[in-house]
Formats: sequence, C-alpha cells, structure tokens
Amino acid sequence: MKEKCIVMLSGGLDSRLTVKIMQSKGWDVIAVHFNLPFGSGCCDEKCSFNFSQMQGVKLKIFDCSKGKLLKKYLKIIKEAKHGRGAGVNPCIDCRIFMLQEAKKFADKKNIKIIATGEVIGQRPMSQQKKQMAIIEKATKLGKRIKRPLMEYYHIQGRRRTKQMELAKKFKIDYPSPGGGCLLCEKELKKRLTYLLDKGLDEKEIKLISVGRHFLINNCWIIIGRDEKENKILKEIQTGKLIEPKEPGPSALIIDGTKEIETISKKLIDAYSKNGSLQDRKKFEKWKI
Repeated sequence: MKEKCIVMLSGGLDSRLTVKIMQSKGWDVIAVHFNLPFGSGCCDEKCSFNFSQMQGVKLKIFDCSKGKLLKKYLKIIKEAKHGRGAGVNPCIDCRIFMLQEAKKFADKKNIKIIATGEVIGQRPMSQQKKQMAIIEKATKLGKRIKRPLMEYYHIQGRRRTKQMELAKKFKIDYPSPGGGCLLCEKELKKRLTYLLDKGLDEKEIKLISVGRHFLINNCWIIIGRDEKENKILKEIQTGKLIEPKEPGPSALIIDGTKEIETISKKLIDAYSKNGSLQDRKKFEKWKI
C-alpha cells in the first residue's frame, strides 16, 4: 500500500506540479485547497476540484469564507504577528494558518508529509529561506514539510522556465497567473485597515472591491459606479440601501444615521451624470 501525503493545492502551476511529482515518486496524494475570503489566486475550488478529478486524487476543501474558519482567519489577518507586505497582507501568518489547518487534517489521517509548491525566492514575503524557517517552526512541522520543486529539480527564483518544461513532461494544463489577494493591493490599504479594525462579516467582505467607499462620521458608505454594482449592492444589502428615483448610483449605508442618509443623497447627486467635479472633490477627504 502506498504511503499517503498531503499536497497544498492552490491550483496554480507549482502546486499542480507538486501533485504530479509526488505521484511519480510513489505517494498516494490527498490534495488540500483553501478557499480564502480575499481571493484564492488563479484557481478557485471548482478549478482545483476539476484538476484533482483528472489526476485521480482526493480533495479536501477548507472554506475560510464563512463560519468558524472565517472568524479564525480574520483574527489572524488582523493581528499579523509576523508583519505585513505593501498592502495589509500578512503572508507569513496566512501561510502558517493554512499549514496548521492542513497539519490537523494530516494528523487525523495519520499522514506525516505535507508537500508544497514553494520555491525559494519566488515570493518576497513568504518564500525566502528565513521566512520558510519561521513557518516551519511556528507550525511545528519542521522536516514534515516537503518542497519537491526545490528538492528534486533545484528550482529557485521567480523564473518559470523549468516549471513550464515540467508541465510539458507531466502533460498538464495550468491557468495563467491572475486573480490574486485583495490584501496585497496598495490602493485598498486604507479601506482594509479600517474594515479589519471595525470587524467584517461574510456579506461585507463581498463588498470590499465594489463601488466607491467613504468613511463619514464613522459610517461606511458605498456608492455604486454602474448598473452592475448597483445590483450587487442591492443583492448583498447588509445595511440601508438608497436608490435614486432617476438613473444613477445607489448608496449602501452600513451602521448609518439619519444625518448620514442626507449626506449619502448628496453623494448620489455628486456621482450622478449631472454631478460636477467640484461636488465630488468635497467628498475626496472621506474616501477610503
């Protein structure tokens, strides 16, 4: 009987190769995928499921977008014990969290090895020698973490030439790099800093990249930029929704007052087709 191992499957090229390499070395692979609330990169859970099915491996999905795992994840993101990147991204803490959850799953299954697609020098915050050592120590995994791209193919750095050659060898397709994590976005830093401190729920997370955001008198207001965003605000509606009588932006007020409703109507006027640049400039200082 083959010995089992866990492979951390984001769905990108490196993690897909890790599945194939571990299989080629005689391991019985169980893939683990994390559905994260701020973005899971180029491949979502459906994409990872399809790949797992094609490779004949079982897939365990950790859905961190709701329930207890979301609360736990948000706490870790807020505390950021090991620092942040250019945005509010605590990449080391995020990696520790995922590996700790994978370790619990592995221990229940009596599985010793957890393999990852990590490559030294590929990511500035979490894939450097020093950071990898921190992660190994914090997770108490140590030598239980296996990095086959480094171990068997001596891959390092940001270039993907060797990985693409391996993809041809193993005859696998892979998605183009894309998506990414909202926590890494510099332009969202002010917004996310406030919202993480305020506390977010499952619905509110879905609103982070929708519309124009304002913080007025400690009230969070979102103004739709087009019909599609107005529809999203109406569907998710987690506060008071103000819809204009004439075609134009809707406003969603979260934790607002009567005074804020009046201000929101002025925001709607400012960002409607008839609104002037001067009117909009009045609200710039409250933008987040």
